[in-house]
Amino acid sequence: MTKTILCFGDSITWGYNPNDGTRYPPEDRWPRALEAALQGKVRVIEEGLNARTIATDDPARPYRNGIAMLPPLLESHTPIDVVVAMLGTNDSAPCYGLTAGRIGVNAMAMVRTINASQAGPGGTAPKMVLIAPPPLGSLNPEMSLMYSGGQGTSRGLAAAFETVAKRFGVGYLDAGEIVKVSAADGVHLDPDAQRTLGAAVGKVVAPLL
Repeated sequence: MTKTILCFGDSITWGYNPNDGTRYPPEDRWPRALEAALQGKVRVIEEGLNARTIATDDPARPYRNGIAMLPPLLESHTPIDVVVAMLGTNDSAPCYGLTAGRIGVNAMAMVRTINASQAGPGGTAPKMVLIAPPPLGSLNPEMSLMYSGGQGTSRGLAAAFETVAKRFGVGYLDAGEIVKVSAADGVHLDPDAQRTLGAAVGKVVAPLL
C-alpha cells in the first residue's frame, strides 16, 4: 500500500523562487524530489505556505501560525504515515523577538500536537521528521526588511531542533549540512538545492515507512 507523507513548511517548502518571487515547478520543489527519491512508495502532500511560523501570529499576515493551522490539516489529510516539518526561518526574524531556544520550545509544542493527533493509520499518531532549515545568509534588500539581525538566531536552530528531536524520539535532519541558501536573497533555495534536500529527506524518511 502506498504511504502518505505530509510536508509541512513555509516558503522554502512552497517552492519560492528567490530570483523573481514566483513558484518553482513541481519537479524543482523538495517535496516532489522526496517523492521521486522514494520511487512510488509514497504520496507526498505539499503543505507549504509563505511566511508560516511555528507558533507565532503576525497581524500583517494572518493564518501563518503553524500550530493553529496544523490540527485541521492533519485531519483533512488523514491517514498520514509521516509528517515532515521544516519551519523556523520566519520565526528567526527579529520582529518576533524569539531566541533559538524559544523557537525550539515552540517546536516541542508542534511535535506534541502531531503526537496527540489521531491522523496516522488506524487512528494512531503519524511518525515525524523535524528538519532544521538552512541558516540565513547574505540578505538582499527586500529580505533585509524582515530578517536583518536574525542570522544568529537562525544558526542556533539546528542545535535546538536536534535537542527536541532527541527528546521526543523523532527523525531529525539539519538542512544546513546538506544545502546552502541562495545567493539571490539569502533565505530561499535554488532548484539544485531543492532537489538535493528532497533526496536527503528521503534517506531519513525511508526507515520510517
